[in-house]
Amino acid sequence: MSGKTKSIKICIVSSCGGHLTEVRALQSVYSDYEHFYVINDWIILPPDMESRTYFIRHSERDLLFFVNLYEAWSILRKERPSLILSTGAGPIVPFALVGKIFRIPIIFIEISAQVIEPSLSGRIMYRLADRFIYQWRTLERFFPKGIYGGPLI
Repeated sequence: MSGKTKSIKICIVSSCGGHLTEVRALQSVYSDYEHFYVINDWIILPPDMESRTYFIRHSERDLLFFVNLYEAWSILRKERPSLILSTGAGPIVPFALVGKIFRIPIIFIEISAQVIEPSLSGRIMYRLADRFIYQWRTLERFFPKGIYGGPLI
């Protein structure tokens, strides 16, 4: 990885689809840092994600959540990132819980589709994230300690 800054390593956790699209909109911010992805479904990867993506089980608020906890523990223990970044959804919760144990700072950005009220992962991550960013001012009443960041896309 010549030219990459090695002092910071970022773990990017995302569901597939819109969540991944939004977190990748930040690629210009994190591309200069060592980083890897964790996603919860098998997809065809763009070239920049090949060889730097972990696939975990897809959990929908079921017992696979505990499998995700184990996967988070294994991945975070192996990779030792200095930061976790996510736009949601489900996979971030087990990674945030394990990340807290490892004292890894967490940045969560509520997805842009949530204009009127927060997502379930947003409500949970508001309590777990070290930095919480929302994209619509209408969410300020739900996230008074959050940061309005404006739309990513």
